[in-house]
Amino acid sequence: MKKRRHEAILRIIERYQLSTQSELLEKLREEGFDTTQATISRDIKDLRLIKKTDELGRSCYAADSGEADELLGKYRSIFAHSVINADFAGNTVAIKCYNGMAQAACAALDAMRWEGLVGTLAGDDTIFALCRNAEKAENMMQTINAIVNG
Repeated sequence: MKKRRHEAILRIIERYQLSTQSELLEKLREEGFDTTQATISRDIKDLRLIKKTDELGRSCYAADSGEADELLGKYRSIFAHSVINADFAGNTVAIKCYNGMAQAACAALDAMRWEGLVGTLAGDDTIFALCRNAEKAENMMQTINAIVNG
């Protein structure tokens, strides 16, 4: 539901010049999403929406893709340089990191917003990533190992 709502928010802000959370909430309700102002506020933060000034000088929500792409590259770099390898069992991925690097790698992993990732837990040199199912865990493990191995 959250993913569909996020997709709807991005679609809506591309179509309409919305400057308030109330306006966004109204458009979401028109598309069948029964949500709250607090949820919209969290979604705006999660999606890293910004307010830009349009050609008429009005403030409106927009996705900041340039900064997001730059940050994603930095997160991938931190992750790639911190991780040794990954393996999975069931729906859990165990990610082995260099000593003291698991926290940074975990923060990068969370910021990369992997599809199917439920949550993460980091120690000093290991991250446990809980996935929705074994297939998502295997895909994550394969992708992580591909990133680490270049």
